Amino acid sequence: MEDVVRSLGLLTLGSRLKRIGERLQAQTQAVVEAEGVADIPSSHLPMLATLQRLGPLTVGDIALALGVSQPGVTRQLAKLQEAGLVEARQLAGDLRLRAIELTEAGQRQVAHAQQHTWPAIEAAVAEACAPHGLALLAQLAALEDALEALPLLARVNRQRLATGDAHAPPPPA
Repeated sequence: MEDVVRSLGLLTLGSRLKRIGERLQAQTQAVVEAEGVADIPSSHLPMLATLQRLGPLTVGDIALALGVSQPGVTRQLAKLQEAGLVEARQLAGDLRLRAIELTEAGQRQVAHAQQHTWPAIEAAVAEACAPHGLALLAQLAALEDALEALPLLARVNRQRLATGDAHAPPPPA
């Protein structure tokens, strides 16, 4: 059967990237479980790595570092707190803000994953992306930057103005 998402090329790039992302996360989860890492979704590993790399952060700062929404961060943090891997403490001088940091258990989990699990996952992904891995990462970064600089709607509007077609025709009845 035809893979329509693949066949439509750039038109469905977002759907294709989402599909690839879901596949990578599912396969990463299988590795995480096989390695005996804590019973947490692999999708939470970037947050743990962020806290390990950048230290205690507010929810807003975590969202910025990961490029995700604050509600998504809050949901993940609740699960990580429940698992005993992160904790929140009030920031001195501003009682409205809390700094999120790894607990000792979280630090141990990240250290174990960094030493054993993450290198195995990274090597497996590099193998799957070979020989274009670094070029792929550069292209993804360029795409992210381009979309940040000028969203798709602005690009469509600019193209329509350039061709004299300021508005799309209404859909057929």
